[in-house]
Amino acid sequence: MKKISKYLLIILVVLYSSACDSNFDELNTNKVSATAINPAFQLNAAIVGCAYPNGSLVYDMGVVQQIVTPNSGLVSGANYNQDNRTLTQELWQGYYRNVIKNTRDVISQVEDDPARANLKNMTRIIQAFAFMVLTDDYGNIPYFQGGKGYAEQIYLPVYDSQEAIYADLIKELTEATAALDPSGPLESADILYSGDLDKWKNFGYSLLLRAGMRLSEVDPTTAAQVVQSAVQGGVILTNADNARINHDPNYTNPIGNFLNATEASNFYLTKPFVDYLKSRNDPRLSAIAVTYVGAKSGPEQTPANATYEASVHEGLPMGNDNAGAVSAASALGLASFYEFAQADRRRITKNTAPNFLVTASQNYLLMAEARERGWISTGTVEEYYNSGVRAHMNQLGTVDEASAISISEINDYLQENPFNPAMALEQINTQYWVSSFLNGPEAFANFRRSGYPDLTPNPYPGKEVDFINRLTYPNSEISVNSENVQAAISAQGPDNLATKVWWDK
Repeated sequence: MKKISKYLLIILVVLYSSACDSNFDELNTNKVSATAINPAFQLNAAIVGCAYPNGSLVYDMGVVQQIVTPNSGLVSGANYNQDNRTLTQELWQGYYRNVIKNTRDVISQVEDDPARANLKNMTRIIQAFAFMVLTDDYGNIPYFQGGKGYAEQIYLPVYDSQEAIYADLIKELTEATAALDPSGPLESADILYSGDLDKWKNFGYSLLLRAGMRLSEVDPTTAAQVVQSAVQGGVILTNADNARINHDPNYTNPIGNFLNATEASNFYLTKPFVDYLKSRNDPRLSAIAVTYVGAKSGPEQTPANATYEASVHEGLPMGNDNAGAVSAASALGLASFYEFAQADRRRITKNTAPNFLVTASQNYLLMAEARERGWISTGTVEEYYNSGVRAHMNQLGTVDEASAISISEINDYLQENPFNPAMALEQINTQYWVSSFLNGPEAFANFRRSGYPDLTPNPYPGKEVDFINRLTYPNSEISVNSENVQAAISAQGPDNLATKVWWDK
């Protein structure tokens, strides 16, 4: 009897255990957590990650003498022409972590899925944009292995020459843009163009145009071929098609947020930039700038004493620390250096302002130069030039209605400041400088490529170099990936602000 009872107990335990096991997976499965992410959303994360960081304000925009701060310490950079790796690393870390990591992952997920071919090629275009910005600012970078730590466990990527990077960028942009297929499945979730492949094609060919022009001094034969291909493919030529990241109160513009928070009263338009616009009666000065009349401190920079009047605006001379800025303000009869003109943080640099990646204005001006060089045969240099100026003036109104410029003001400007064929390259690229305002990496790159505008070297006594030619590698990269960093330095030149990138001749 005892044996029977023992066997019955064992049977009951087994049956109970089986019953528990049959529901175990169901009971322990979270039915509300996502088990997979649509790779289109990762592309969106990469697009948002392309927004320019605060370091771009301090370095890229400072090098081209558009916006600077007289403050030292954390925000010191191009106004002092000194290396500040806390800020030179921001673009590197932000783009590799938030853009390249996501684009690599998307491509690896959809590589062999014909239904997501358009998504793959859209992602290749964004990835090419990000790598172009990175190599233009730093020179040799991890490209072929860059961003493959998660997918391929390459944690210490080798650095590639900029020459090799540009060759592959041109290949990637050419192939990916041509492969976009409107007859295939569309990816309407994308936040850049809502899946409109015609606009994506224009974006891709615009980047190809930019890449081709970057080679104008180092390889003009290849440059001409690439530019011809891009223009024939069709580039962005209307502001409605500009490649722009739209921001809102939840996803704010990084630089706009920076300039509307702790640094609101610390950054100013420069004297070279303000004087250039003012001397030509350029209506963009009123659209971009604000002066707080009589302000003696940051808290006194209020809407009540704000003016857009161009004649009032004074730019901060380059190379001044706090004491120098005080003296410069006094010499001009200003109440304090808080009365120097600023990029208006309530209009053009508000925290919901868009980030422009590529614009119609930039394309028209690059086409004007290409036509001047004989690389394209359609249109005239003057037509492209005038269209580029008009497009940028109209673009400002798309950022804020209070920055809109009227048709009559644009016509008056072009009549008073006509295109001069004898100064074609200087005029075109100086307008590109203005057109790329707040697009720091592009303004910095084109300034080095073209040599325009003709800026006076920074006069700061403690400067490390007359003009900054590249950004330095992050300390985190030097300490972790030191062997490959040292190989890059050996190939490219010292890791300092003076070393030039490959295409900068």
